[in-house]
Amino acid sequence: MKTLKDVISLKFKTSESEGVIFHGEGQQGDYITLELKKAKLVLNLNLGINQLGSIFGHTSVTTGSLLDDHHWHSVIIERHGRNINLTLDRHMQHFRTNGEFDYLDLDYEITFGGMPFSGKPSSNSRKNFKGCMETINYNGNNITDLAKRKKLEPSNVGNLSFSCVEPHTVPVFFNATSFLEVPGRPSQDLFSVSFLFRTWNPNGLLLFSNFADDLGNVEIDINEGKVSVHINVTQVKKNRIDISS
Repeated sequence: MKTLKDVISLKFKTSESEGVIFHGEGQQGDYITLELKKAKLVLNLNLGINQLGSIFGHTSVTTGSLLDDHHWHSVIIERHGRNINLTLDRHMQHFRTNGEFDYLDLDYEITFGGMPFSGKPSSNSRKNFKGCMETINYNGNNITDLAKRKKLEPSNVGNLSFSCVEPHTVPVFFNATSFLEVPGRPSQDLFSVSFLFRTWNPNGLLLFSNFADDLGNVEIDINEGKVSVHINVTQVKKNRIDISS
């Protein structure tokens, strides 16, 4: 395809922070890639290079954050020549691509949910999307409906299921007065804990535990939006360790 205008829209939800949502490329250096990186949405676009390779057309725009929250997010990409509107959850960002070309030449297939291995260094380091998509629309074509009715020719549909499987994790909601107390493990040399959390509050206690035999305690809290770890050990000279991130 050689297009002056493009409108691409879809909804996605995932608990993964990395993954290619869709990708297309051409023989003249054109490409378009929408992907998640560090739970942010990244659009990479190049409308081509000249034969001398002197026109630098690569453009990259990042929007959003914490998009791995397993909630539905809406994306719309509207392109007219070099002018792009990128809308994520009704928040629109307008930008203009680098280079001098206005047409997007995609000679190969467009892939959703990943990108084919092309032998390029960029292709094998990118993860496929893992999650759910719906209402995929590419320039007026309802890709989701066409794929379900097997009307995409040619197409290579991998292991897809036309339903959205919910994750098996069980979240716990805490209000300002609630807490969860679990039994400790005495006579253990190792203390290890891991968890995921989300909050809008800038301050709060995440975890507290006393060590056995009055040897001290460990505390993990949020202080002004930063996570702090405090370890107090009573029997050593330097008896307090503070780590903040």
